[in-house]
Amino acid sequence: MSEIDKGFFNAIKKQLIGSSIARAIVYTIGHIIIAATCNVIITGSTLELAAVDAIIEPLINGVWYYFLDKFWASKITKY
Repeated sequence: MSEIDKGFFNAIKKQLIGSSIARAIVYTIGHIIIAATCNVIITGSTLELAAVDAIIEPLINGVWYYFLDKFWASKITKY
């Protein structure tokens, strides 16, 4: 990897790590794991159905969290 590539990669990484989208992605991954585990334990569903539910629902929540975080950072924290 050239110095230019490294610099470009590091610039993108620095921007992503401090952003709302990075927190939303980490939150969503954790939510998928937690949701699938709870679904199997609580409902006794198959792993396949739990996985479908665990992927779809947190993806929607991840999008919701991203917009909530952007709103919160721009409006709520200024008070």
